[in-house]
Amino acid sequence: MSDSPIPVPITNYTDPSQLLTTISPLRLPAVLRGCPLGPCMSSWTMESLAEKLSGVVRPVHVTTEPDMSFASKNFKYSSMDLGEMVRVAASGEGNEMYYLRAVSEENPRTKPVSLEEDFPTISKDFDLPDLLPQEKMFSSVLRVSSGGVRVWTHYDVMDNIYCQVVGHKQAILWPPSEADKLYLVGDKSRVVDIENPDLKQFPLFQLARQYKAELQPGDILFIPALWFHNMVATDFGVAVNVFWRELDVKLYDPKDPYGNKDHLPAAKAMRMLDNVMKQLHDLPEDYRDFYARKLVVRIQDKCFRKESRNQAVPDLFNTRLN
Repeated sequence: MSDSPIPVPITNYTDPSQLLTTISPLRLPAVLRGCPLGPCMSSWTMESLAEKLSGVVRPVHVTTEPDMSFASKNFKYSSMDLGEMVRVAASGEGNEMYYLRAVSEENPRTKPVSLEEDFPTISKDFDLPDLLPQEKMFSSVLRVSSGGVRVWTHYDVMDNIYCQVVGHKQAILWPPSEADKLYLVGDKSRVVDIENPDLKQFPLFQLARQYKAELQPGDILFIPALWFHNMVATDFGVAVNVFWRELDVKLYDPKDPYGNKDHLPAAKAMRMLDNVMKQLHDLPEDYRDFYARKLVVRIQDKCFRKESRNQAVPDLFNTRLN
């Protein structure tokens, strides 16, 4: 495996401007500790949440396997009363585990979720300082998890902060530059067991550089756009995940309610690449291999960051093919 994970730095909160002036410009994950999050830090007990969310029905991930996999779908979606879901998830009783990634009640396929609009009975308890300009805000996502549940490795296309309110989480992150080692399907990695990966199937994964954060109640984890992250709940947990558009709004897909559809220029490039690959299939295998390598090197020279251009992409290509 690669070297031990790099600890994500912890910065003590000083003022609301801190996030956008000193943390996000570095384009590295960071934990902001000591930021006031409002009454939720004491009022969001299992009993109060169960009472205030009673009667609110939303789709919940239900699983018997702690490492959830979007590829194999080792979970099911079940519409549940969130008050009851909180009670059962907090108790840890039974064989099933639960994970809520809240969606909008009005139209979950097109409208981003908002804590204030979708969960008014608890939203006033969560009082985030003015860390972000309102015009940049995209969504605020309520997350509730049974202890032990791990959410698959993926990336988001927007900057976001993960505000841990109840319980503890471990976050493993990878820079965007490690994308070629994570065996992607869309925005998700096919490597489910990140602690004991199948290196015959995923040989490059062991080379991927990791960052690690241990979150405690009150911590805010800054996750830059395109950084891969894998989250596991150490115990019963409640968090609020806030997304914002750090780039020009025209670069984002207006039909994306989750913040995980690729930026419009990138999505167009992917479609064009599909056509390129279709053209190469008219050639014999050896010829196709040759031109594919030329394309990889050309993309490397024109599009990679300067410090990444000397990486041995052909060698990585060989490893993947073999």
